[in-house]
Amino acid sequence: MFIKKQQQSATKQKIIDEFAQHVSSGKAAFFEKYNMQFITGERNNCWLEDIDGSQKLFNLHCNGGVFNLGHKNPEITDVLKDAINHCDIGNHHLLSQYRANLAKQIASTMPDKLNSVIFGVSGGEAVDLAIKLARGHTNRQKIVSVFGGYHGHTGLSVQAGDEKYRQPFNIQADGFQQVIFNDFDAMDKALDEHAAAVILETIPATLGMLMPAENYLQTVRNWCDQRGILLILDEVQTGWGRTGKLWAFEHYDIEPDMVVLGKGMSGGLYPISATVISEELKSIFEQEPFVHVSTFGGSELGCIVASKVLEMSSSKAFLSHVNELAEAFSNQLLQLNQPPLKSFQQKGLMMALELESDIAGPILTKTAYDQGLLMIYANNRPSAVQFLPPLIMDIEDIPDIIERLIKALKQARLLIPLVTVKEKLGF
Repeated sequence: MFIKKQQQSATKQKIIDEFAQHVSSGKAAFFEKYNMQFITGERNNCWLEDIDGSQKLFNLHCNGGVFNLGHKNPEITDVLKDAINHCDIGNHHLLSQYRANLAKQIASTMPDKLNSVIFGVSGGEAVDLAIKLARGHTNRQKIVSVFGGYHGHTGLSVQAGDEKYRQPFNIQADGFQQVIFNDFDAMDKALDEHAAAVILETIPATLGMLMPAENYLQTVRNWCDQRGILLILDEVQTGWGRTGKLWAFEHYDIEPDMVVLGKGMSGGLYPISATVISEELKSIFEQEPFVHVSTFGGSELGCIVASKVLEMSSSKAFLSHVNELAEAFSNQLLQLNQPPLKSFQQKGLMMALELESDIAGPILTKTAYDQGLLMIYANNRPSAVQFLPPLIMDIEDIPDIIERLIKALKQARLLIPLVTVKEKLGF
């Protein structure tokens, strides 16, 4: 056993060294600094195991919803295995039964006017297309988004996000304007005659799951209607049942002009994204059907996987289970009186723990890791820690998660003053 552990340790160190040399030395150094050099080995259902067997983590982050259905979900895995026997990625120049089937399936879950789907590989790619369509359709340039929102790292999507993601690459956000989320006056002023579209996450995940104020989304929708501006809703993280409804915008009685989908659409097995558009926006593609293409976007294997994901995620039993889990977590978390926890944000299983300070989020991320929980603080509001369990988890697992969380909070409470002192001393 001792020799086997030595071999595992040597193998792990070799991987770390090669990752640092050929992938990202910065990332490798970061995880070494905080003693979090976890390399995913076995993964099943809600759990991840380090490649050397030294650590197991219950996944409470799910990579922003990629693993809504858990890791290696057997139903999705079987569908992909079968698909490989008779299919490949397909050719984006040609017609495809699999793209047609999935597009029809997605459209059937949307408001009637949202009846056309363009596929991509990533959420950022899908956002880029939405912005291109908005500008082309309205013949206007300005895109309005919110501070702390996140829409991807690609060419146009990164410009709709915060400056810290653009500045290192010297990207100028010409034609983009950000306003504070839930600030009615700021949004009203921004939606002027130059605005082509406003893009919002229905619930901004990287901003720590701040919930829309009462009538906020409805008011933005009304302003867009009055001023000829398009409303794009980014449901990359909020979609696929995460909030207790298939699409989060269903909670707010609004109909967007475009919806961006991704992450959970993949089933954690095959990357695919989509931009769902209204009838009036299809005209660009009717005139120029090859003006926008994506070689791997809507690959036929991905479409088959996503079709099964949608079938599972839209079932009444599945959504009922999500809401049952959400209520159970709410009951448990409301009873917690554990500083640095102040409160929590929740819509279904889209949750965030509200902490006392910005430093508390990164510290709880680390102490939760030490207790076997994978949780990550919100990068655009580090006082909040994202709490995104798999939607298929067993309700019986909640007491164990809460017990681990309590231990992590106690550990964080002890560490916060020490870290704060070090910061003041310049360490």
